[in-house]
Amino acid sequence: MTMHDGHRKRMRERFRLEGLEGFQPHEVLELLLFYGRARGNVNPLAHRLLETFGSLRGVLEAPPEQLMSVDGVGEETATLLSMMVPMFRRYELCLCQQTKKLKRFGDVTAYCKALLTGLGKERFYVISVTAQMKVLGHRLINEGSLSEVAANPRVVAETALHQNAYGVILCHNHPGGEALPSIGDVDATVDLEAVLAKLGIALVDHIIVSDTDTYSMIQHGDYVCSVIRGGAMRYFREDGAWDEEWV
Repeated sequence: MTMHDGHRKRMRERFRLEGLEGFQPHEVLELLLFYGRARGNVNPLAHRLLETFGSLRGVLEAPPEQLMSVDGVGEETATLLSMMVPMFRRYELCLCQQTKKLKRFGDVTAYCKALLTGLGKERFYVISVTAQMKVLGHRLINEGSLSEVAANPRVVAETALHQNAYGVILCHNHPGGEALPSIGDVDATVDLEAVLAKLGIALVDHIIVSDTDTYSMIQHGDYVCSVIRGGAMRYFREDGAWDEEWV
C-alpha cells in the first residue's frame, strides 16, 4: 500500500464514521476525486478546482466542458463532479413525490426547488394538482437563456387538460439572479391565468426560484386567481396568502 492509498483509506473511513460535517471543501472534493482517478494524490487537483471556480458549490455547478479545462480533469472526472447537483436534485424530488400532497406552502416551494435548484439555465415547469393539492405530475415546458425563458400558453393548457388537473403551479428559476419577477414575468402570468380560467383551471401559484430564495407571485398579489372552487382552494384567501395547512 502506497502513502496515497493509505490516505484514501483513512478519508473513506472518516466519512463512514463521521459523515461530511467535519470535512473542509478540498477534502470533500478529494473524496469525490478518489472515484474519478484511481491512483495518485488528488489533493493538488482539489485545490486547483477550488481556485478556478471559487467554492465547492462553484465546482459542483460547473458544466463538464469547463471542468475539463482544469489541468488534471478528464471526461470521467468531469462527468462525476457534474453529476452531483442533478443527483441531489433528483433525490429531493423523490422526497417530495413520496407524499404526493402539497399540504403546506413550504411543500410547494420544496417541490419547485427540487426541480430547479442548481441549474445554469432558466427552466419553466408546470406542476398539475387536484383540488386536494395532490400532485398529478410535472412537465418541463421550456428551457431558455441565462436571463429569459418563455412559456407557451397553449402547451401549459394542454398539459393541464391532459392530466385532468384542477389547477397548476408554475415555476421557473433565475440562476445567478434574485427571486423577483420581471414585468414580463408578471404580464405572462396574468395572461396564462386568463387562458387557464377560461378552461376552468386554477393557476394556484407561480413560484420563482433563485440560488438562495423563492418568491410566490400569488402571495405578493402579482395576479389574482379567478378560479376558486371547493377542495383545497377554499383555504385560498383573497389577500393572496396561504393558510399554514390547506387540507
